[in-house]
Amino acid sequence: MSEATTPRFRSVLDRFVAYKPGKVVVSPEGRSFKLSSNESPHGPLPSVVDAIGEAARNVNRYPDNNATALTEEIAKFCGVPADHVAVGCGSVGMTQMLLEAVAEPGAEVVYAWRSFEAYPLLVSLSGATAVQVPLRDEAHDLTAMAAAITSRTRLIFLCNPNNPTGTIVRKPEIEAFLDRVPSDCLVVLDEAYREYVRDDGVPDGLTLYGDRPNLAILRTFSKAYGLAGLRIGFLVAHPLVAGAIRKTFLPFSVNSVAQAAGIASLAATDELLARVEGTVKERDRVRDALIADGWTVPPTEANFVWLRLGPRTMEFSEACDAQGISVRPFPGEGARVSIGSPEENDAFLAVAKSFPHRN
Repeated sequence: MSEATTPRFRSVLDRFVAYKPGKVVVSPEGRSFKLSSNESPHGPLPSVVDAIGEAARNVNRYPDNNATALTEEIAKFCGVPADHVAVGCGSVGMTQMLLEAVAEPGAEVVYAWRSFEAYPLLVSLSGATAVQVPLRDEAHDLTAMAAAITSRTRLIFLCNPNNPTGTIVRKPEIEAFLDRVPSDCLVVLDEAYREYVRDDGVPDGLTLYGDRPNLAILRTFSKAYGLAGLRIGFLVAHPLVAGAIRKTFLPFSVNSVAQAAGIASLAATDELLARVEGTVKERDRVRDALIADGWTVPPTEANFVWLRLGPRTMEFSEACDAQGISVRPFPGEGARVSIGSPEENDAFLAVAKSFPHRN
């Protein structure tokens, strides 16, 4: 037997930093407010809880691998044919499926930076080359992104509203950008926070993809629908694209409880969106209070606010931690703070008010 060695792993792991979820902290008084993961502060509606309980009775059986009923309900809700829909394990799972369908060594994937944290992680694992285009004024610089496209570009992510800044790009800019993208390059419009948008200039991606076969729309049940713990995401695109993405689906990765909860949530959309309206009002209240206290906060159309703190980011995060409030720090850049309940938001605002921050 040869001398013992460690197993051989892919070289990418030598420089890979795994995703770190939002942490939970507790104050000395026992208070714990998690404002680090853009979750809904509300639990599932009673009708959704009932559907979850009923589905739980059958977890000894494998789920429908095609998520047929859920796919049909999503298609009906979006007003599209069922073969335009692909379902996956959250929008992160959908992102991985997209990359498995189009990425390979030598291919390039373009996205703004900073944007959704999963993009660089999943792109590096796919073997493709990431092309990061810096934000301008905390928002996507679509002119620079278009200039970054080469013959090797296979995929472009456009997160609108952008995570973590909450900023948006409007319909004329998006359409002008799409007109510059080669027809053989797939553009993914990531609309994870679509339900929180109140700016009429931001287009619903479903109205854009009809005559653009290289455009796919990505959405999730994790945010507005409050099902982050069950992991359901979906994509809407032309049948050729959606069909290719479905081929990369990890078998049974959307479980039966999640499928039942998604169907029940769509049936309760009006009730759920009334809750979203409350979050939007809290978002505006929090931003207005921060600005009144001297903070610079970019306009946000998501369920969070962004504070550009630079080298003081971790100091601010630690000040929040001390009060039992977890936020999402990006060292050297800034902090993203989710909108929670009024009580949670007030606690955060108290910390922000007392922090030396004039910027």
